[in-house]
Amino acid sequence: MRSFTDNAGRQWQVEINVAALKRVRGLVRVDLMQPIEGTGGLLERLVRDPVLLCDVVYALCKPEADARGVSDEDFGRAMAGDAIEHATAAVLEELVSFCPSPRDRANLGRVLQATREVMDKARDLATRRIDHLIQSGELERLAENALGEDPPPPTPGGTSGTVPEPLESIPAP
Repeated sequence: MRSFTDNAGRQWQVEINVAALKRVRGLVRVDLMQPIEGTGGLLERLVRDPVLLCDVVYALCKPEADARGVSDEDFGRAMAGDAIEHATAAVLEELVSFCPSPRDRANLGRVLQATREVMDKARDLATRRIDHLIQSGELERLAENALGEDPPPPTPGGTSGTVPEPLESIPAP
């Protein structure tokens, strides 16, 4: 059994067993056995979709939530940031532990580890790209282009080009 703490300071126990699997299937229409069976992209969906993940976590914790008088909406309000990350880890680690076969446990554990490594690499790459955009000034240019802003006008006395002639000096047609 794994646990996590939501943003309201409540600690929740995540336990995957047959009753919990049935509850998730009935309430959320998600089969948590998909990763074990090698079908679907459930692990990726759970990691990428915080709403789906929180629905699954709430279904897993529903008996505890009912005993505490915590509604689905109250539960969702307390789920953001680190709480979601910790809940994700609790669910995925419980899922690995639930696997009836030692080989399935080992394989799902390897898939979970590989998924974490890929996500860490993707986050590292995103960080490096953002740092490059900031340091090169490209981020500011992209923001100005996205907002449709023109570059700032040249400062008086600057070397930004030629100064237009006064209207009187331009001959009339």
